Amino acid sequence: MKKNMFRAMSKAARITAATIALLAFLSFVSTATYADKKKKAPEAPKAPNVLDSIDYSKIVWPAPPAPTRIKYLNYFCCEKYTPPSAKKTSWMDRMAGTQTNEQAQAQKPVFALWTPYGLAVDSKGNLYVADGKVGAIFVFNTDTKDVDMIKNGVHARFGDIIGLAVDDADRLFVSDTKLHRILVFDKNRKVEGQISQGVVDPGGMVVDNENRFLYVADPAQDIVLVYDADRLNFIRKIGTPGKAHALTEIGEFSMPSNVALDADNNVYVTDTYNNRVEVFDADGNFIRAWGKAGDRPGTFMRPKGIAIDADGHVWVADAMQDRVQCFTQEGLLLMWLGGHGTLPGYFQTLAGLYIDRNNRMFTSEQYPGRVQMFRYFTDDEARAELAKRKAEEDKKKSDAKPTGAAAAPPATDSAAAKPQ
Repeated sequence: MKKNMFRAMSKAARITAATIALLAFLSFVSTATYADKKKKAPEAPKAPNVLDSIDYSKIVWPAPPAPTRIKYLNYFCCEKYTPPSAKKTSWMDRMAGTQTNEQAQAQKPVFALWTPYGLAVDSKGNLYVADGKVGAIFVFNTDTKDVDMIKNGVHARFGDIIGLAVDDADRLFVSDTKLHRILVFDKNRKVEGQISQGVVDPGGMVVDNENRFLYVADPAQDIVLVYDADRLNFIRKIGTPGKAHALTEIGEFSMPSNVALDADNNVYVTDTYNNRVEVFDADGNFIRAWGKAGDRPGTFMRPKGIAIDADGHVWVADAMQDRVQCFTQEGLLLMWLGGHGTLPGYFQTLAGLYIDRNNRMFTSEQYPGRVQMFRYFTDDEARAELAKRKAEEDKKKSDAKPTGAAAAPPATDSAAAKPQ
């Protein structure tokens, strides 16, 4: 009796197990069939991206019909990894939602700017960008966007790099606030020397190629240091150190951040905490100062980057207003561009500013990790554009004006000549 009962139970268990296995198999086949059908189903059209409809070649300042003075060209940010061959995933991988290594790598950037600041351009047109958080200097080919890097621990030792300057022999100067020094690279990007005398917190720099001076802003000391660009020895300082950013008198600084030179080798300094620009001659003598605190164009709220264009106009990058403003050398506002945002010509935590010999203007932003490139149109180019427009307008008027007797209507009073 018990034996027959156990046999019946065993038989029922086998039937139950077989049934469960069959149901599991049918469920698996059904899921696979659904996944296959889902794969073959046409994809829903993607919603149009408004950024794709923007014609970037038409982004200019000021707006037409005024002649163009600044034109947006391009930007540098990061580059995605492109695998050499895309490995196809199986339907089981797709059903499980897994990724191949190639797909995972394709989503990671090969390089990405994190906190770009200092900018410089060499004689070949290559753009150098200092990024303290990455610990490297990015070297961009501005035409192809190909990138090379001067890396910490590989080509040199960096702590926190901020400022860059390139002289007429393509020697590169790199300021390091953490290691309290300025590294000097030759044209082949090999370290050839360093400056540490008198330096505490080196920031923005510029090279006077005629007088062979290297100017270095040191915001921690509230001074601008002057060195021999060839011998790398200290010459003099501009400003008074040791006052803990309390000085407001003209000729003194409170957190000077960047420097630039005009055609006469006068030195322009962004006096950041005093919200002004100060100007000195090549001997360090004070010339003038202008600027005041405010939140509208023509005023400053933490001026940082500074550059001089081919016509002698002074361009200043404001970190809090996220504006680039253009002034005369006496401080009269001429134009401005920017504002808070990520679209072309807008900025987020604007920091560095540089204008090269080809009239290209570069800006660096700290938090988007981006460098934007613009083209500056000179005064002569603007005048030529206005003259061209006037000539075209005069031609249109001339073509539309009746000339000679043939163009005059026939003189008659006959009724036949009148509309009936």
